[in-house]
Amino acid sequence: MPNRSIQADAKASAPAAKAEIDALIVKGKADPTVVRTLRCRTVAEGRFRQINYIRNLPPQPVMEEAPESLLAEVIAPNASEALLAAFGSCLAVGIHANAVAQGIPIRSLEVDLEADINTTAVWGAGDLNPKTIGFETVRALVRIEAEAPRRILEALVEHATLWSPVANTLHNPVHLDVTLAPGSTMISVAAVAIEPRPALPAALLP
Repeated sequence: MPNRSIQADAKASAPAAKAEIDALIVKGKADPTVVRTLRCRTVAEGRFRQINYIRNLPPQPVMEEAPESLLAEVIAPNASEALLAAFGSCLAVGIHANAVAQGIPIRSLEVDLEADINTTAVWGAGDLNPKTIGFETVRALVRIEAEAPRRILEALVEHATLWSPVANTLHNPVHLDVTLAPGSTMISVAAVAIEPRPALPAALLP
């Protein structure tokens, strides 16, 4: 099974200001019931490449490994690698924020993540024999250079993992509500020919 590995860095050369962290803490305690809705729009561009639109940020590409393009240039992470990156980033910022709140100077912070995945099902179009789909275990190795004893750093990492939104999303059962949007219909060949936007490849059509 292929191994997915990615590294998330958070250098203390630009540490979060203590006042900013304290302000977030006060705001969170003032109303613990506040819930934010995060949104992302994913648009398939063809050839297993997706573009994700989040807030007003530049488009974020995600590209899956297509069998016919294994030797082609890889210009973006695949979805599973992006998931590892999300966890690494969330864990790193959590460790950094808690270190700042506790007055622990951090000189460098890195998180090495890896997970094993079986991709032979090819998103349901390949081998459909029973198997685990997705990650069973995500391994994270945290490297910290800080002015604190190891037991303090271990407690810091454990606490940040416990309160990481992405870690909890991975660990807890999450309800997925996936529906077909109203108005989604089959597009005729003639209609595709005059469609101003690029048509989806046949593999992505119903």
